[in-house]
Amino acid sequence: MKILVTYLTALLLACGCSTERRDGQLQENSTGTIQLIFKHHKVAGDPKYMNELLDRFEAENPQIKVEDQTLPASTDEQHQFYITNLEARAPDFDVFALDVIWPPEFAHAGGVSSSQDGAAEQQRGWLLDLTPYFSDVDFSEMIPGPVEADHFEGRPYAVPWYVDAGMLYYRKDLLEKYSLAPPTTFEELASAAKIVLEKENNPSLHGFIWQGRQYEGLVCVVLEYIWGNGGDVIDGTGRVAIADSAAVEALAFMRRLIEEKISPPLVTTADEEMTRHIYSSGRAVFMRNWPYAWSLMQAEGSSVRGKVGITVMPHFQGGESAATLGGWQLGVNRFSQHKDAAVKLVKFLTRRESQKFIALHTGLKPAWKDLYEDPELRAAQPFVAELLPVLMAARPRPVTPYYLMMSQILQAEFSAIITGIKSPKKGLNDARKQIEFLLGQ
Repeated sequence: MKILVTYLTALLLACGCSTERRDGQLQENSTGTIQLIFKHHKVAGDPKYMNELLDRFEAENPQIKVEDQTLPASTDEQHQFYITNLEARAPDFDVFALDVIWPPEFAHAGGVSSSQDGAAEQQRGWLLDLTPYFSDVDFSEMIPGPVEADHFEGRPYAVPWYVDAGMLYYRKDLLEKYSLAPPTTFEELASAAKIVLEKENNPSLHGFIWQGRQYEGLVCVVLEYIWGNGGDVIDGTGRVAIADSAAVEALAFMRRLIEEKISPPLVTTADEEMTRHIYSSGRAVFMRNWPYAWSLMQAEGSSVRGKVGITVMPHFQGGESAATLGGWQLGVNRFSQHKDAAVKLVKFLTRRESQKFIALHTGLKPAWKDLYEDPELRAAQPFVAELLPVLMAARPRPVTPYYLMMSQILQAEFSAIITGIKSPKKGLNDARKQIEFLLGQ
């Protein structure tokens, strides 16, 4: 029975998942119109806005029809769907959305393919190299983190669609009450949290909450401490630096947050939504989370509406603030039979007008820097001006084809450290040895 369930699960993944039928037609018609399949996760907000955007594309390109098909919410399941189909060189979808950590893996995957006449074609990877198509685009006008993540060996294989980055939320009312400034260092954050907790004397109030469950979110959080102390997973020479003193000190500080009751033990099981619900109910002074949480905390019924400020992630003395980059990119399936049409769709969805439309109607943040000065966007979302420094400070996770395997190592060792199973030095040394083996060092 277990084998049957596993087979059926794999079959469902390979077959696609849900489809948003905008016109009720999935088949190509007989008029010569090109039918593009656009695969993506469920985009935040009302689906009507994505449909409206695709209607605009079709109006500008009447020879092209687009069918957008949604994948399961889990990024692990989305990733599995893509690799199952792309390993088989399936042309069944043309444009697809990628988590910011996937482009190097997908650009590196596969090997030499063959052309229809049987000649060897010296091109690897599952993503179409976009260099010849985007020569007219100045990527320096975009937020640098996602641009870096989308380039592999100096060439663009994906384009930023919308951007995310870790940020610090703080209770403006509580800091003002005790004449405290928003913290710029982790030491200042710990000190301010202690002062507020002592003064408020409220057992249900936590000092600082963050995502500490053993999953990708934990890696995102920990990297902000390591980078903020001048450390890294892999240094500029390619050496695995995860066990250096900067990383050991950063993890030791995170563990002390729990031991000193600044952060509650529950953070070791918390994800984004768990921490957001705690914070929205008024039960924490500080929270690390992504920008999406802001608008939700300003909604009717939120206990902290109008009481929350945002700022860049703190750093350690002598370090610099750095946020982990999140967000989604658009790429073209190298095995698509409609590459030129697919590139047109990617260009349309990633241009300024489209990213502004998405930002206005879903709250997802654009990749173009100048949109953060746009009067209409600022009027609708006044806090976007404060977001630009956060996003500009964002750094991609290690840009390597082997990142997902590396992440599995880091998740386990980071979790062991913050839960007290291993010391920071022991856990990071174990991580270093495994990553060196993975990279063949």
